Amino acid sequence: QVQLVESGGGLVQPRGSLRLSCVASGRTASYSWMGWFRQAPGKEREFVAGINWSYGTPYYVDSVEGRFTISSDSAKNILYLQMDSLNSEDTAVYHCAARASPFPIKPSTSNLFNYWGQGTQVTVIK
Repeated sequence: QVQLVESGGGLVQPRGSLRLSCVASGRTASYSWMGWFRQAPGKEREFVAGINWSYGTPYYVDSVEGRFTISSDSAKNILYLQMDSLNSEDTAVYHCAARASPFPIKPSTSNLFNYWGQGTQVTVIK
């Protein structure tokens, strides 16, 4: 059984930083891609960043490029999201996601990920 558990959310002031973690358990050897999504109140879930689980190749949505860094420790089965220069538009629940089968291009929509964590709240105080 696959389980993803996020942590590291909280309250932060504008231009502050947070580091999110996602601990994966279960059949992690089957993962091909992992990612972070976020959902703000009243908005659809949005892709934030992704990474190839084997090769560590990262990719980002334009709005976080240069501010957020996704990384992974496959030996410990942990996915990270370092978030710097946070602003109020980054306020959302952040979810970790995993894809369990190969995919030839970088997945960035929620329907391409099989497993999801419950999420961790990030609030940037205005």
